[in-house]
Amino acid sequence: MAKTLTAKILGEHLSSGTLEVGKPIGITIDQTLTQDATGTMTYLQFEAMGLERVQNELAVSYVDHNTIQVGFENADDHRYLQSVAAAKGVIFSKPGNGICHQVHLERFGIPGKTLLGSDSHTPTGGGIGMIAIGAGGLDVAVAMAGGPFHLISPKVIEIRLTGALRPWVSAKDVILAVLERFGTKGNVNCIFEYTGDGVKTLEVTERSTICNMGAECGVTTSIFPSDERTHFYLKAQGREEAYRPLCADEGAVYDGLHEIDLSTLEPRMACPHSPGNIELVKNLAGKPVEQVLIGSCTNSSYVDMKKVADILDGHTAAVNVSLGIAPGSREVLLMLSNDGSLAKFVQAGARILESACGFCIGNHQSPGTNGVSLRTSNRNFEGRSGTKSAQVYLVSPETAALSAITGVFTDPLSDHGIPYPEIVLPTSYIVDDSMLVFPPDDGSGVEIFRGPNIGDPPANTPLKEDLDGYVTIKVGDKITTDHIMPAGARLKYRSNIPVYSKYVFEPIDEYFSNRCIENQDRGKDNFIIAGASYGQGSSREHAAICPMYLGVKAVIALSIERIHQNNLCNFGIVPLTFTSEEDYAKFDQNDEISIEGIKEQIKGQHVILKNKTKACEVVLECDVTDEQRAMLISGGLLNILKERP
Repeated sequence: MAKTLTAKILGEHLSSGTLEVGKPIGITIDQTLTQDATGTMTYLQFEAMGLERVQNELAVSYVDHNTIQVGFENADDHRYLQSVAAAKGVIFSKPGNGICHQVHLERFGIPGKTLLGSDSHTPTGGGIGMIAIGAGGLDVAVAMAGGPFHLISPKVIEIRLTGALRPWVSAKDVILAVLERFGTKGNVNCIFEYTGDGVKTLEVTERSTICNMGAECGVTTSIFPSDERTHFYLKAQGREEAYRPLCADEGAVYDGLHEIDLSTLEPRMACPHSPGNIELVKNLAGKPVEQVLIGSCTNSSYVDMKKVADILDGHTAAVNVSLGIAPGSREVLLMLSNDGSLAKFVQAGARILESACGFCIGNHQSPGTNGVSLRTSNRNFEGRSGTKSAQVYLVSPETAALSAITGVFTDPLSDHGIPYPEIVLPTSYIVDDSMLVFPPDDGSGVEIFRGPNIGDPPANTPLKEDLDGYVTIKVGDKITTDHIMPAGARLKYRSNIPVYSKYVFEPIDEYFSNRCIENQDRGKDNFIIAGASYGQGSSREHAAICPMYLGVKAVIALSIERIHQNNLCNFGIVPLTFTSEEDYAKFDQNDEISIEGIKEQIKGQHVILKNKTKACEVVLECDVTDEQRAMLISGGLLNILKERP
C-alpha cells in the first residue's frame, strides 16, 4: 500500500497503537531540544525522575529566549542549565550561539528522525524531513528518559505546490497563504505534508520557514520530503552523512488536499492581532511604519539575512523607522561578517541585535504607544511585543527591508526601484561548534548549580471525588498562552512557580491570582471558562503549571488546542469542552459551579456540569485518551512517574 511520508516516519517509530486517524499512538523520540524559558522546568522534572543520564539518541539544551540578564535570575538559570546538561549527558548551546530551531537545523537535524522540543516552533525541523513536534516540557523530559511521546494519530493534509516563486515573493508568503486558507483553529491532530513539483524549487531554509509557521495553524507538525536540496544543504553544513532521501510513495492517499501555484502568489502580511489575519501587502501600501524588526526562528537564516543586506545596500532606514536585525545563529552572523553584509546593516542604520528570540517574545524592542511594527517573526498576539497598544504585522524579510527604507508599507512587487537580490547559495557554511558544550562521558562528579530563584516542580494532588467552586474567570476565543502566562519581563520567574503564578492572566485580569487564592482559602475550587481555541500559541507548560498551583481544577472551553490540552492533563487539570456556544453563554464569572463524581464521570465521554447560581446544568465532552485519564485521576504525570519503581 502506498504510504505518505508522514506514515513512513511515524511507522518506523511506532511504539504503541496503530496508524488509524483519531486513535491514540505512542512514538519513540530520537532527538529532543529545550530552550531556557521552558528548559529549566523540564530538567527539574527530569531530575525528579531519578535517572542518571538521558536515554534518547540526542538531547540539546539551548539558551536563546531569556538572554537579557537584568538581575540574577536568568544568569542563575543558565548556570543551572549548563551544569545539569553536563551531569545528565545533554549538549549545551551557550547564550549567543543562536536560536534553537536555526541551530538545530544547521547542526543536528536528520531526515527521517523524530524530534520533540519544548517549544511550539520545533516543527521547523520538518524542512529537513523530520517529524518534529512541539510539546510541553514534561513530555520532553519523558522522551529524554526514553519514554514514548503520546499523540493522536493525525490526519495528513497534502499541500501540493506547483510552479515557482517569482522574485520578491518568498517562503513567508507561502505560509501566510496557507494560514489564509486554514486559519489558526480547527486543525488539531493534523499534519501538513508538502508535495508537488514546486517543492524542488524551495531550499531547506525556505521549507523550514513554512514548517515553522505551520504551528500557527495548530497542526501537530508540517513536513517536506528529503531530496537533492536537502542533500545540498547537509553537505554545505559538513554533515553529508546525515542525508537520507525520503518522500511519499506515488499514489499515497491523503485526508485532504490544498493546492498552491507558487507562481501566482503575491506578498502577504498577517495583520493585528493574529497570524491568521491575512491581507495583501499592496492593500496597505503607504501606511507609515515606526519599527522594523528582522529575525526570529522563522526568518533568520543566512539566505534571508543576505537578501536583506543586499536590499539595504546603499540605503538608510527612514528617519521615522527604528530598524533592528537579529541573525538566527552565530554561524549566520559569522557568514554575514565575512561577506560584508554586516557592514551593510550598520551603514543602513540598523541596530544589530543578539542572535536570540528577543523581540519575538517581547523580551526587548517593544514598540512605542500605538506603534506600528513590521516583523518577520511568527506571532503578533495582542501585547506579545511588550506593548499592548502596538500594532504588529508579520511580513517577509523582503517586505520588511523595503519598508524600512521607505518608511511605509511597501509592496515588493511595486515599482520601488531597488533591484532584486539574487543570492548564490553557499556550498560550504562556516562551521564553528565552539559554543556547543558537549557533556563528559561520565557526569557523576558534576555539581548541579541551583540559584535561589529555582524551586522544585510543584506537584498536584489526586483528583477529588467532587469538584465544587467558582468560575474564577471567563474569557473569549483565541486565548493564547501569552494571555495566560505572560513572557517578556515576567519570564525570569519561570523557575519560581509561587512568584510566577502571581501573573497568571495578568494581560486580561490582574486580580485573577488573588481570587484563586481567596477561593482556595475557603476550600473552594477554581474553574476557567473559555471560548474557542483556548491555549493557542506557545508550548509553555507554565500556562498549566501556574493555574494548577493556584487551585484550578478544570478548564471548560469551546475548544482547546493540542499542546495546551496535553499540558493540562500532564498537570492534573481536567480539560472539558462545551457542545455548543449556547451552553458557553450560560456561565459567567463568579458563578458557583460543581461537578459531582468527577472521577467516575471522566471515565466516559461526557461530564455533567451544574451551575448552582443559575440553577441549570449542561453536558460537557471529555475527549481524553486512557493515558491522560489516568494522569487526571492521579493528579498529573509526575505523580504517576513517582509511583513507578
